[in-house]
Amino acid sequence: MVSFLDLKEQTREILPEIEEAVRRVVRSGWYILGPEVQSFEEEFASYCGASYAVGMANGLDALTLGLMALGVSAGDEVIVPSNTYIATWLAVSHCGARPVPVEPDPQTHNMDPDRLRAAITSRTKVILPVHLYGQPADMDAIRAVAQEMNLKVLDDAAQAHGARYKGRRIGTDADLTAWSFYPSKNLGALGDGGAVTTNDAQLAQRIRLLRNYGSEVKYVNSLRGYNSRLDPLQAAVLKVKLRHLDRWNTHRAKIASYYDRELADTGLILPHVPAWAEPVWHVYVVRHPRREELRSKLEKAGIGTLIHYPIAPHEQDAYKDHGWSPDSFPLAKRLAGEVLSIPMGTHVTEEAAGAVVAAIRSLAEV
Repeated sequence: MVSFLDLKEQTREILPEIEEAVRRVVRSGWYILGPEVQSFEEEFASYCGASYAVGMANGLDALTLGLMALGVSAGDEVIVPSNTYIATWLAVSHCGARPVPVEPDPQTHNMDPDRLRAAITSRTKVILPVHLYGQPADMDAIRAVAQEMNLKVLDDAAQAHGARYKGRRIGTDADLTAWSFYPSKNLGALGDGGAVTTNDAQLAQRIRLLRNYGSEVKYVNSLRGYNSRLDPLQAAVLKVKLRHLDRWNTHRAKIASYYDRELADTGLILPHVPAWAEPVWHVYVVRHPRREELRSKLEKAGIGTLIHYPIAPHEQDAYKDHGWSPDSFPLAKRLAGEVLSIPMGTHVTEEAAGAVVAAIRSLAEV
């Protein structure tokens, strides 16, 4: 049996460090924001090559407050990928704005920069690309369109901790970068958590206010803010895990390279990585026209799988009032019917990866 995900194994590996970090916070008596959060923010900003990081309660809040900090409000439009997790769209909706989907590059599954201009209107405020599966989107091409059209860019890096675009780490290629520290992420907390990184001091300060009731000084509120603060316990855990992140990502890349090599002639459509991208393989996604049949057979063979994602956002009931038909975004719809994520993570040993490959090769129909 090869499980799709085993968070206990990763935690077990560094448990003494985590326990010490938690004890430190408990003994400190400081349980909201404070030095533990500030310390993690500084270390994470430095890791990303950014000037500032602002910790928040979760990744959706990082996206939502990031958009608000960029001035997105009711009546605005935000360009989003048609192929992504729905949180990207929800953040736009929570601002009162309308998500405007752009189809992906069929090879990378990321937002296709060549399709951007056709989606931009006089109401467009922000372009919001996603580094899907841990693979960087083409940020230079996206930023070129944004600059030409006088738009802001917020990139969703929820799956891309440590990924590199043209040699530089994700986290500084947009006006703001939003992060999630959901437990299953490459850099995951022991609960929810999120952050934004930026090189803009004014944007960083605005987000600090928005996350804390619009207040910098207690009982003095300059904005109509929210309560979305990264917990010191989670910050302490993340600070421990950050020290191991590059090693873990290197292991993921090794497993991905093995899959690339050993699955090349199986009939699966394997991930395509542009020369300028260094993914961190949050998930390893293959495609097959008979995905459900393949998934069922792998499950019977003891191989855990997941689908990222089985329903395109425009087909979700949450957005049925926007008037799109199931075929409005055919590439996103097609990917939703074909993609399959096979085991990937620090728990996947070379032996386990070999079992995955052997199971796939044993399926004559593949």
